[in-house]
Amino acid sequence: MSKLIRVQSPTRVDLAGGTLDMWPLYTFTGGALTINVAIDIWTSAEISEIKDSTEVVIESPDLGKKWKFLRFDDLLKSDDSGLHFYQCILLQFADYFPKRGTGFHLKTSSQSPIGGGLGGSSSLTISCLKVLHSFLEIPITDVHRLVHLAHNIEAEMLRTPTGTQDYYPAVSSGLNFLTYDYNQIHQQVQSVDKTPLAENFLLVYTGRSHHSGLNNFEVLKAAVSGDQKVLSALRQIKDIALKMQTALQKEQWSELPGLFRQEYAARLQLTPAFTSPEIEKLEQICLAAGALAVKICGAGGGGCVLVWVPPDRRNEVIAACRKEKFQCLPAKPVSPLKSEM
Repeated sequence: MSKLIRVQSPTRVDLAGGTLDMWPLYTFTGGALTINVAIDIWTSAEISEIKDSTEVVIESPDLGKKWKFLRFDDLLKSDDSGLHFYQCILLQFADYFPKRGTGFHLKTSSQSPIGGGLGGSSSLTISCLKVLHSFLEIPITDVHRLVHLAHNIEAEMLRTPTGTQDYYPAVSSGLNFLTYDYNQIHQQVQSVDKTPLAENFLLVYTGRSHHSGLNNFEVLKAAVSGDQKVLSALRQIKDIALKMQTALQKEQWSELPGLFRQEYAARLQLTPAFTSPEIEKLEQICLAAGALAVKICGAGGGGCVLVWVPPDRRNEVIAACRKEKFQCLPAKPVSPLKSEM
C-alpha cells in the first residue's frame, strides 16, 4: 500500500440558534443566526491506495467491521445496511475511482458518543469528503459548496430534513457565527484563544442517545402547519442568538448563563422532546453544585449537555455528575488552524 492520507475534523457544541439552520425554518423568522463552537472530540478518515489491484476495503473500528470487495461497483451494489453511510458518500465519486484502475482502503473512526448531539455524523461525513478530495486530487475551493454536498448526502442517509450548522465547524474549527438569509449562508469564524470559553466549559454525556432528525422534523411540521406557539418560540430563539452574538463579540461573558437559560426555556416551547428525565436531573444536580446554566446540545432529548461552570466550582460540579453516573467528557473548544479553510 502507498499514498496514505489521513484527516480529522472536530465536532461541535451549538451555543444558540440551533434548529433555525434547517430550511425553510429560517425563512419563517426573516432570517436567522446560529452560533456554535468546534471542540476537540474528533472524527477521522484515512485512505490508502492498494496498488496493482481493484480491491476495495472499508473499515470501521467503531462498528468492529471490515468489508472487502473485488471492485468499486461491488461495494455500491452491496445490500449490507452497515455500508449505507459509505455508499452514499462514495457514490458522489463514482466517476473517479474506476478511472484510477487501483483499489483503496478507507478507514473511519469517531470519538463522539453515539447520539451525543455533537454533530458527530456530520463531522465524519466532512472527514470522509476531505480525505476523498485529497486522495483523488479534487480541490476544495469553497467551504459552502462542501457543506452543501455533505448536507445533501446526510439527508439521503438519514431520510429526514437536516440543518447545515454542524458541517461548518467540522471544516473551519473555531467559533462560528452562521447567518442565514434569503440569498445564502454567511460564515464568520473567530478564534477561541484568550477567551474564558474553555475554563467555563464542561461537557457532560447523559448516557441517553438522542434523535435530532426526529425532534427537528416535529418542529418543522408544526411550523409549516402554522403552530403559533412553535413559531413564537423560533422567533425567541432567533432573538436570543442575536443577543449572544453581541455578548460574545463584546466579551460580555457574564451574559452567557442567562442567555443559555433563556434558550433552554424557549427550546422547550418547540417540543417537550428536547428535554428528558436525564437532562432535567443533570440540570438539577449541576446547578446545586454551583454551575450557572446548562445548554442542551443539538436537538436534545438526550446526548450531551454543555454545563457553564465557574472555574472555582468545576471540581464540585464534576464530582456531583460522577456521583450520579453522568460522564464528564474531556472536551475543550478549538481554534482554527492556519491550514484550515
